[in-house]
Amino acid sequence: MSDSPDTSTRPGSRAISGILVVVLALLTAVAPLTTDMYLPAFPVMSDEPNTTATGIQLTLTTFLLGLGLGQLFLGALSDATGRRRPILIGSLVCMLASVACALAPNVEILAAARFVQGLSGAAGVVLARAIISDTARGAVAAKLQGLLIIISVVAPVAAPLTGGAIIANVGWRSVFWVLAALTLIMFLGALTYVRETLPESARARGGLKAVVGGARTVLTNRDYVGYLLTFCFAFTALFAYISASPFVIQNVMGMSTSSYTLVFSLNALVILIISSIASVLAGRVPYRHMITTGLTVSLLASAGLLAAVLSGVPTTITLVLFACFQGPLGLVFSNATALALEEAGAHAGTGSAFLGFLQFILAAAVSPLVGIQGEDTAVPMSLAMVVSIVLAALAFGVLPRKSSTPQDATDLDQDPATTAPTPE
Repeated sequence: MSDSPDTSTRPGSRAISGILVVVLALLTAVAPLTTDMYLPAFPVMSDEPNTTATGIQLTLTTFLLGLGLGQLFLGALSDATGRRRPILIGSLVCMLASVACALAPNVEILAAARFVQGLSGAAGVVLARAIISDTARGAVAAKLQGLLIIISVVAPVAAPLTGGAIIANVGWRSVFWVLAALTLIMFLGALTYVRETLPESARARGGLKAVVGGARTVLTNRDYVGYLLTFCFAFTALFAYISASPFVIQNVMGMSTSSYTLVFSLNALVILIISSIASVLAGRVPYRHMITTGLTVSLLASAGLLAAVLSGVPTTITLVLFACFQGPLGLVFSNATALALEEAGAHAGTGSAFLGFLQFILAAAVSPLVGIQGEDTAVPMSLAMVVSIVLAALAFGVLPRKSSTPQDATDLDQDPATTAPTPE
């Protein structure tokens, strides 16, 4: 396939091939797979010589830092160079970094390899969103962004179960060999099916000055920033749970590794179902209404969880509150993403870059904080969840101007050009 733009997917087009959607979904799956697949091994890895729980969580932090920085750099770069080449190079490097993780002799080298893995794997995550923004508008864009969110939830459902089985039978290093093979498949899929969606005429000119100008444009857009912060703080709350859950569920609540993977996957299944509902409702229910509902329910659940934890971590109540907190975020992520990128307009790559950058930088910051009091308490996790959701609600309630949101259901339903994805 050539790097010349595919004229069927020029900016403003309303259709996108089904097979391309599948490839973009696979590329999006890199982040959750490489994040969650080795989580069940945390307690085992921390028992190795000269290794602590904090050191193991550092490997998650360095990965997230790389993932955030990679999205910031590659998203802005793609506005000037196009989408296809960064995806191909990033996928290939991510595969090599996964091999380095599998061979790492100590936690320091593992942390460094994880940083490179995140930095390169960011290409698929940030550019999948940008490609959709290049090729779709309105309700179609919201549905497709929702699909990517669903994929990023399906992957965590499968990842801990698969990772737990691999770890139990052949050890934690084999997880990274599996990730290397999966990344190779993603690279081959991108090589075969991803064509350039940003034509030369639409690319940013002027080098670094143009990149800075694009960043200034999106970051001075109050509505974009509001949806950006809503998405990122909501994700931070979710990641407080993700990064602490192996220790909270296994060490604090006394459950087994297999029980942890089941609980984690069931909670991910809840957010999958609600994300699917959000995708169906796109174009029928105003996006802001769905975001408001999701934030409200998650805030109430996180407050209840903090109260439960302070009273002694009752198992049944805590597990129910985990699901009640996580599920409604499915109403937030896809809709906030669609609104943010709609506001970014011609700077979709840069807009997607800041979404991914702040999303994972905040996640990297919260990851060590939730373990700051050790492996035997859930209080830091619960506090981080509450504070993050409160910040997301404040950003959503204060920054975006309600009258500036043109993507209400009534507007979308009147758009005759809006079409569903077409199979190839």
